[in-house]
Amino acid sequence: MSSSARFASLARTVVDHRMSTPVNRQALPTSAPATVISIHEPSAHCASCSMRELCLPVGLEPDAVRQLDQIISSRTRVRKRESLYRPGDLFRAVYAIRLGTFKTTLLAEDGREQITGYHMAGEVVGLDGISNDRHACQAVALEDSEVCVLPFNQLDALTHKIPLLRRNLYRFLAKDVCRDQDMMLLLGSRCAEERLALFLLDLADRQERRGYSSSEFVLRMTREEIASYLGLKLETVSRLFSHFQEIGLLQVQGRAVKLLDLATLKKLAGRGG
Repeated sequence: MSSSARFASLARTVVDHRMSTPVNRQALPTSAPATVISIHEPSAHCASCSMRELCLPVGLEPDAVRQLDQIISSRTRVRKRESLYRPGDLFRAVYAIRLGTFKTTLLAEDGREQITGYHMAGEVVGLDGISNDRHACQAVALEDSEVCVLPFNQLDALTHKIPLLRRNLYRFLAKDVCRDQDMMLLLGSRCAEERLALFLLDLADRQERRGYSSSEFVLRMTREEIASYLGLKLETVSRLFSHFQEIGLLQVQGRAVKLLDLATLKKLAGRGG
């Protein structure tokens, strides 16, 4: 199948996603409770998980993996637009994303929703609750997703016995800090074109680390959500997508995106050729 045919096929798979999906500016989205399924399914174990290399430290002994399996209390399926947790919820666990994607959001004092993060399979969410035993933000599934639930008290105790696992938890915490710093830099010193270019390149890098195409992927956030994440207006994001397409940097059809000129995108983003 040619590259153009693959792109057209990808675009058709997301035709039901609407770019104009409204974001509730008055309150965070409501959702039904997530559905919990048994961890005893064979596919649930860390050793057989396709995201293991992203989620677990390299070199973790089989016995340590077995002990980690034992503390995972459940897998949770979260349907699109449902919440995994909300601001003020008691912090009991962290969640390793096994399938799907999530956004994390905060509610501003004026009622507007601010998107603070975009999280993919192999990443961990829920770390915001460590500081005061309650979650500060909301995690919402952008598609039907699935997470492994790791009760934090048991995970913390296990990390004291397995130093490599403890360092991995620190790695996730450090990534959260670095991500916040990168976002502050992005919003404080970058123009709109640079922000969108960096966003697309970041998605390309993360797709590649998961073994997927770095040049063809589906945007799980709406343009309005991307605008919130990048600190831009919806009209600006829509105009930039059209502009990037007109000058040959990308091809976009609905939410399916194909990056055509990575070198120019990197140059625009200040990342070199």
